[in-house]
Formats: sequence, C-alpha cells, structure tokens
Amino acid sequence: MLKIIFVGLGGFAGSVSRYLLAGWIQKLFDKPYPYGTFTVNILGCLLIGLLAGLSQGKHYISPETRLLILVGFLGGFTTFSTFSSETFALLADGQMLTASINIAASIVFGLVAVWLGYTISNLI
Repeated sequence: MLKIIFVGLGGFAGSVSRYLLAGWIQKLFDKPYPYGTFTVNILGCLLIGLLAGLSQGKHYISPETRLLILVGFLGGFTTFSTFSSETFALLADGQMLTASINIAASIVFGLVAVWLGYTISNLI
C-alpha cells in the first residue's frame, strides 16, 4: 500500500507541475506550436534519463524514491496523450509542417534528452 501512496503522491505533484510549467511556457511563446507540452516532455526525458541512471547504475536512489519520482512524478509530469492530442489538432487545422516538426522534434529531442541524462549520471 505504501508503494501506491508514493506513486500517487508523485503523480499528483508531477501533474500539477506539468500544468503550471506547460501553461507558463505556452504563454511565453503565445504561438500555435505546443511549446509547453514539448518543454515538459523533453525536460521529463532528461530527468528520467538522469535519475534512472543514478538509480540503476550507482544505486543513489532507493526503490521507494524511484517509485515516487520516476514512476509517480515523472509519469504525471510528462504526457504522451497531450502531445498526441495537440499534434492531431495541428493536423486537423491543416498545419502539416508544424505537426510534422512537433512529431520529429519530440522524438529526436526526447531520445537525446534521455541519453544526455544517462550520460550525466555516469559523470556523478
């Protein structure tokens, strides 16, 4: 039961953080491209790479903290469903190029961010 509480608390904090940060970023750019979602997803990829590397390779993070942060917080913080919905809206609006850029950039930068996080964790 304690594991479920850790995941739930982390998910709550991650979801609220995503909502606040993505909204703030989107207001900064005020463009049709979903900068807010892109930012939280790439930041989440970087953090999950870093923290997974620290918890797996060096065991700096306990299994309970891993549940709280990686599964709960980062699971709530990043969002594939919002990415998909926003991309679909761009396609429905006829913005093929913008939608394609969003798809390619999210995948490429997401993978690079996870790799960078793992790389950084090996330096710590």
